[in-house]
Amino acid sequence: MDDQNKNLILATALSFLVILGWFLLFPPEQQTPSEEPAVATTTATDNGTTPDVAAAPPAAPGTGAAATPETAAPSLASEAPRLSIETPRLTGSISLLGGRIDRLSLKGYHETLDPDSPLVSLLEPVGTERPYYALYGWAPAGDLGYEDVPGANTLWTLDGSDTLTVESPVSMHWDNGKGLTFHRTISIDENYMFTVAQSVENATGGAVRLAPYGIVARHGQPEGSRFYILHEGVVRQTDEELEEIKYKKMPDMDYVEREGANAEVTGVQENGWIGFTDKYWMTTLIPEPGQPFTSVAKYVSGPDIYQVEARLPVVTVAAGATEGTSTMLFAGAKEWETIHHYQTDDGIFRFIDSIDWGWFFFFTKPIFRVLHWLNGAMSGLGVPGSMGWSIILLTVIIKAVVLPLAYKSYSSMAKMKELQPKMEELKERCGDDRQKLQQEMMALYKKEQVNPAAGCLPLFVQIPIFFSLYKVIFVTIELRHAPWIGWIHDLSAPDPSSILNLFGLLPYAPPEPGSFLAILSLGVLPILLGISMWLQQKLNPTPTDPTQAMVFAWLPWVFMFMLGNFASGLVLYWICNNTITFIQQYAIMRIHGYHPDVLGNIRSSFRKKKPEPEHK
Repeated sequence: MDDQNKNLILATALSFLVILGWFLLFPPEQQTPSEEPAVATTTATDNGTTPDVAAAPPAAPGTGAAATPETAAPSLASEAPRLSIETPRLTGSISLLGGRIDRLSLKGYHETLDPDSPLVSLLEPVGTERPYYALYGWAPAGDLGYEDVPGANTLWTLDGSDTLTVESPVSMHWDNGKGLTFHRTISIDENYMFTVAQSVENATGGAVRLAPYGIVARHGQPEGSRFYILHEGVVRQTDEELEEIKYKKMPDMDYVEREGANAEVTGVQENGWIGFTDKYWMTTLIPEPGQPFTSVAKYVSGPDIYQVEARLPVVTVAAGATEGTSTMLFAGAKEWETIHHYQTDDGIFRFIDSIDWGWFFFFTKPIFRVLHWLNGAMSGLGVPGSMGWSIILLTVIIKAVVLPLAYKSYSSMAKMKELQPKMEELKERCGDDRQKLQQEMMALYKKEQVNPAAGCLPLFVQIPIFFSLYKVIFVTIELRHAPWIGWIHDLSAPDPSSILNLFGLLPYAPPEPGSFLAILSLGVLPILLGISMWLQQKLNPTPTDPTQAMVFAWLPWVFMFMLGNFASGLVLYWICNNTITFIQQYAIMRIHGYHPDVLGNIRSSFRKKKPEPEHK
């Protein structure tokens, strides 16, 4: 076996092992069933030592001594008055019970491709199957008790308009009957950012101490598959550090006595935020930039509540004075352009990193930026299926960037072809002396300035690019339900056509994803992928060694089946990549005097090889 064939087999085997390893390392993670829990309540104690941050650990009912009689919340929630939310991008409502933002759907995003399917529901109130809501309040400090501050089940009184729009905020107040009056105003921008302004008037005749907080509580894990490649769970920025905690890891956090739950408590000095992120959606608490606060992630095991909190420092309100604070809440789709706007224009530190860019972020970020720009440019020109064409243009750009490396690689392969006669002479001259043959070949490579390993160089660049594009297509919402042409209505999903029903000609539905026959249900794009890999092989004659020939013969079709259930956008990229590689390799080989006989190699691959005559 000559060195060129060794390198080719090494490259193809490495590609195969990487894809196979991907499936073995990143299988879909099974969902953990959850119990139907009760609503979380809020308790608090003063730290008694410094005015920095109140120790205000919210607890689930019955989980600690500080739990309050707010366990009636599920029955009260359905009876409490509600304020409507109507913006260009959101619809929902706010409950006056606790002032919870607890019902929210995203306009423009449907659960399926059917435009008549329900809108994606992000937040749900207590009493539904999976409650998920944002809650704000004040933690008592000093001489105040829990009954003196508004909590999860405080019934607020509406002031003015009962509909939250971009133009009109909603306001509410609560009087504790002891000289403290709490006010809350909720406003929203044209996208997904709420601003919650809280203030307290002190008419008690003496100074009081208390601390504002924000909570996002999620009862049970969200529905859907779990993927190792995708982070779902807590995401938080703590000054310069970005931390991610998966849902399944939260019950493993250390039990913190003061919290009454498994928790991680971290102090933020200047810039930070904390929330829950899913594949395409996110709910995040964001104190004002420069605001110190305590960032808390906790899991309350009894009622199965996942919770994040932003606790602001203790405020001292002098007699006759009014003190207030303002925090933000992002609740919506993880659109790159929207999140980037909040980071650059509103100063939310590293907010763009709330999108899971993965290990190869130095590839995924620029790849997405280029893809996003191409899609925007083509959409502006009115090109239908612009995201699919953008993937094709992105492939062309990537291949142009790595062309110098590819040129070096293919030039080396062409030179190796030219050296074949000399290498055959060396083999005859050295016979069975493998050490001498190796030395002679290395001397020949040095003399002719040929690097036999150069043929593998493009592969080592292509692998991280492939994984990065896979990550981009998998996690970015811009690819969700993005159509291309004809039957491709969602580039983030596998090709829906199937060879098992002759691509729709037969009146049979293709197998459901995940079924045993799904792997055989190849669509048009995976088949084109296999053909493109097969044609790329035909730039070189079929290896004379039977083992090599068998490996090369099966490899394109193995890849075709392995990648058949990948996202259509990724398969489209791979097809374009193979096509451009074929053109580049063919052209470079001809420049160096080697003329690939593609048609001849195709014909020879179909001829039945005659057995060699037996030696008597």
